[in-house]
Amino acid sequence: MNEENFSLSEKMVAPSYVRQGSQARRGHEQLIRHLLEQGKCPEEGWSEGTIELFLNELAVMDSNNFLGNCGVGEREGRVASGLVARRHYRLMHGIGRSGDLAAVQPKAAGSSLLNKLTNSVVLDVLKRSGVRSVASCFVVPMATGMSLTLCFLTLRHRRPKARFIVWPRIDQKSCFKAMITAGFEPAVVENVLEGDELRTDLEAVERKIEELGAENILCVHSTTSCFAPRVPDRLEELAALCSKHNVPHVVNNAYGVQSSGCMHLIQQGSRVGRIDAFVQSLDKNFMVPVGGAVVAGFDASFIQEISQMYPGRASATPSLDVLVTLLGLGAGGYKKLLSERKEVYSFLAEELKTLAAAHGERLLHTPHNPISLAMSLDHLQVGSGKAVTQLGAMLFTRQVSGARVVALGQEQTIGGHTFHGFMSHSEDYPCPYLNAASAVGITRGDVSLCVKRLDKCLKALKKEGNAARSAPPRQEAPAGQ
Repeated sequence: MNEENFSLSEKMVAPSYVRQGSQARRGHEQLIRHLLEQGKCPEEGWSEGTIELFLNELAVMDSNNFLGNCGVGEREGRVASGLVARRHYRLMHGIGRSGDLAAVQPKAAGSSLLNKLTNSVVLDVLKRSGVRSVASCFVVPMATGMSLTLCFLTLRHRRPKARFIVWPRIDQKSCFKAMITAGFEPAVVENVLEGDELRTDLEAVERKIEELGAENILCVHSTTSCFAPRVPDRLEELAALCSKHNVPHVVNNAYGVQSSGCMHLIQQGSRVGRIDAFVQSLDKNFMVPVGGAVVAGFDASFIQEISQMYPGRASATPSLDVLVTLLGLGAGGYKKLLSERKEVYSFLAEELKTLAAAHGERLLHTPHNPISLAMSLDHLQVGSGKAVTQLGAMLFTRQVSGARVVALGQEQTIGGHTFHGFMSHSEDYPCPYLNAASAVGITRGDVSLCVKRLDKCLKALKKEGNAARSAPPRQEAPAGQ
């Protein structure tokens, strides 16, 4: 209510009580005013009441919620289900206009304001997370793979002769398909084995650029967050190479926002060389439903160019989800989650190391990977190696999600390219292994339960293997019987 309505209320309720209610309302409004003034993530999280009040205020600014509105167009924010309307806080118009995700919609001032605020708050969080010099970002209502495709399609207009994307190998389908979906040919560069780690082969990358010709290369497509024993690419060196050869550089930072190490690599890469855009997932970094990503970069005009490449309007749901989440957490709450994630990473490493030793295995030494860990499974490789894949199935049926079991010698063909040793990021990694990751939101309880169940599975497989080896050889029946 406004001040006039509060004054009218004093005719029906004691003025002292009404003034208390007015002061409480002003407390909510002050938080909203600070958000509008600063465009930054609040230090302390808001209550759900404040967030809902704010969203309802935004919704009444959209034409579909005007009292007496008469809509005669093809897109008037009409929704048949009240449940759907409440789920979206009656913000029905989406974001952007045809041809620009960042454009303001005349019929939807509230949704447009939501879009602008979300991008501003997320930009603040990226800076707080380590990429201090990032200039611009926007939320895309597509997951990381399609958002990378959008970046590649935008670069196509700047480099119309380019056919290739130079890509240090990482065995994850969506980032590979992002390149072929955009119509480019991935020039795959195999990694080099250093100890247990798979690292960027910088010399091979430069040879590939020289072999193909810089003018024929759309960009170098590098990666930060990845499954061990693959570790983040050498971003500083790659950025310097891209600057040297005048080749754009796009970074797949899928779940790297939660890692200060990954964000530091991006910041340093931009300082010493060239990074045109970096893309990160909303669900992996901010614990919201799948379906959104953030495209960010150091040249605001290029980031705007990418947003203008998106055809048509877009769903506001990912923007709404991440804004509500960050307002609820506050900068302090998000920072606390990142700190807890890092602590659990150390706990996970110790628990896996102890478990591996108990089963005659070892925790692979991958210090350059700040999120993912890998434990060898050499003892399960005996014979056909079926026990390795069997372990993955056993863990899944015991409700251990996210653990990846990587067997030797797997092949996978994607878009006409055959990967040997698929999932291991290498044609001939020396051992099978199991992955586990310490991602934002994980708890020590998750780790303890996972390790307990993994221990039971390994013991069961060992028992089966011993029984099979000790069983008498099968007798063949005589001929004719």
